[in-house]
Amino acid sequence: MVLLYSTEPQLNSALIPFNLKGVDGKNYSEKDFENARALVIIFMCNHCPYVKAVIKRFVDFQAKYIDKGVRLVGINSNDAEAYPEDSFENMINFYNEWKMNFPYLVDETQEVAKAYDAQCTPDIYLYDSKGLLKYRGRFDDNWQDETKVKVRDLENAVELVLQGKDVDFKQMPSMGCSIKFKSL
Repeated sequence: MVLLYSTEPQLNSALIPFNLKGVDGKNYSEKDFENARALVIIFMCNHCPYVKAVIKRFVDFQAKYIDKGVRLVGINSNDAEAYPEDSFENMINFYNEWKMNFPYLVDETQEVAKAYDAQCTPDIYLYDSKGLLKYRGRFDDNWQDETKVKVRDLENAVELVLQGKDVDFKQMPSMGCSIKFKSL
């Protein structure tokens, strides 16, 4: 397991188009979320301990914010040949095991992860209703123990975006396992 941090965000950059298959068999693109008041894209996978530690928090977060027009999308870009735990079949199992309430998509070609410059799992991007990047960083300040969380970074950012305000606090990078890119 290689620990990586997300890179410096290019705030106010436009949402990058994608068209990926979900574990439910449907294809999803950014257009499916154009009515969202905020869109959270999470690059994630099945096997990373950092993701496993926070996946329930993602599910709880979506349940809390769905009625406010906030949508989450999970994208798995890992090389499933080298990491079979991240295969599409295992994505379906992971989705069901965690009772995920947001689309979980496979980026088999890894083109979407590269376009976003995604580095780690989880790597979190928050876009406003205009499709502009407002936040890229960690979910909260304690990935290991939810009971010790003092700062809920993503929640604070979403609340500001829903109020039409800029995220005015220091954005701390996500940290997690490296995205497992295919060898050339």
